Amino acid sequence: MKKVSFFVALALAIPLGLNAQKTLTLEECRKMAMDSNRELDQARQKAKMAGYDKKTAIANYFPNIKATGTYQYNSRNLDLIGEDRANALQNMGTTAQEQIKGMMQQLTDAIQSNPAATLEYMISPMWKTVLSTLSTADVSTLLNTIGTEVSQAFNLDITNVYAGVVSVQQPVFMGGKIIASNKMASLAEQLALVQCDSKAQEVLVNVDLTYWQIVSIANKKKLAETYLDLLESMQRNGEIAVAEGTAVKSDILPVRVKRNEAQMLLSRAVNGLALSKMLLCKQVGLPLDTEITLADELVDGFSTASLPGLTARKDMDQVLVDRPETKSLDLAAKIYDQKFKIARADMFPKVALTANYLISNPSAFNGFRNDFGGMFNAGVMVSIPIFHGTEALQRTRKAKAEASLYKSRYDDACEMISLEVEQLTKQEQEALDRLHMAESNLESAEENLRVATLGFEEGVVETIVTLQAQTAWMQANSELIDAGIDLRMNHTKLLKAQGELRNNE
Repeated sequence: MKKVSFFVALALAIPLGLNAQKTLTLEECRKMAMDSNRELDQARQKAKMAGYDKKTAIANYFPNIKATGTYQYNSRNLDLIGEDRANALQNMGTTAQEQIKGMMQQLTDAIQSNPAATLEYMISPMWKTVLSTLSTADVSTLLNTIGTEVSQAFNLDITNVYAGVVSVQQPVFMGGKIIASNKMASLAEQLALVQCDSKAQEVLVNVDLTYWQIVSIANKKKLAETYLDLLESMQRNGEIAVAEGTAVKSDILPVRVKRNEAQMLLSRAVNGLALSKMLLCKQVGLPLDTEITLADELVDGFSTASLPGLTARKDMDQVLVDRPETKSLDLAAKIYDQKFKIARADMFPKVALTANYLISNPSAFNGFRNDFGGMFNAGVMVSIPIFHGTEALQRTRKAKAEASLYKSRYDDACEMISLEVEQLTKQEQEALDRLHMAESNLESAEENLRVATLGFEEGVVETIVTLQAQTAWMQANSELIDAGIDLRMNHTKLLKAQGELRNNE
């Protein structure tokens, strides 16, 4: 027993917390795993993202309305006529006034040089009035003002420039790209949901297998303890017989060997049980040092009455419809069909309606003014692809080849799934047959052990025969446990293979 205690202590050397003992059922383990699995949560997030992509694709049916505004500071203004012409315009009144004075001087000189004209000027009031008016007329101020205003009109103030535009674009025909994009986004969302379901089934299978593995190890641990008790009892009886002189030491040596083997089996079971429970704690989201007990650990023995029978056979066509793998490949093929249509759409003309309202400061709608002014325009935009090195054609052919590839993969997956279901169905029948056989063998082994034990106690059966009976009883119990666990595990695998594994199974 000291060696047993040593091995048990070694198995428990893994740090164990002071957490309260938890008793978990298979359904509780499944639910906890579904709630805590990070990869499954990532798959759910991907499905949610695919839903957002679907809503994004729907937005392409609606008009695209956007507003853009800008401000710009310029260090210099625009001068359209230049400095020399501006100076000429600003001084054109002075120039004209000087020219008038020159003309008056020439006219006066001409009159004075001609006696007849001088006499006419002296006796004519009209000439005096005209010449007096021309000599006193001031055109320089008015013309200089006009020239200044004209020159300033050609000097554009663009120091502070504000501009804005509100544009509306409504697609009318995009070659079928918008419709195909929406269908592809919808299929992508379905694919993400199917992949999430596939991950959920994978989580459930792993939890189930670990759960039943723990049940198997726990029962084998109890079996090893019972086997060890039998051997220790046998060894004590043998030692008493040796002390009484009715047996020799060589009679108990095989018992000691078997006892040591039983101690090793128990040690392995204890270690395996501790590690398997740590794995299950990881799968269900509990700290690794949590002390847990499974509800099925407390069930003694396995029988056909307490175990599931053969799984109901499902129509293979329905299996192929329900399996996440075939769903994924079918959806992927449909997605690439839509991708083909999107690539083909680039070869068709595109038509869109456009409308814009533009506003700016300075504006030139009523002369160039530093005020806000705007205008509205509307039109139709047509884009016709002509030639770009057959790029669109090659992308279309590639998308078509990809769709064909996934259809081929779908056919291969259907064949593999059919083979898997058939294989698991036969394995389930074999496990059930082994279970019946193990029950029959156990009955025989128990009767054989009972007779051998009584004979050994009466001294009419040799030690080696009793040990063989105990070993046969041990093997029969172990085979019964293995057959029962195999039937449980195969049931889970077959449910998954038929696309029926859900959290409420």
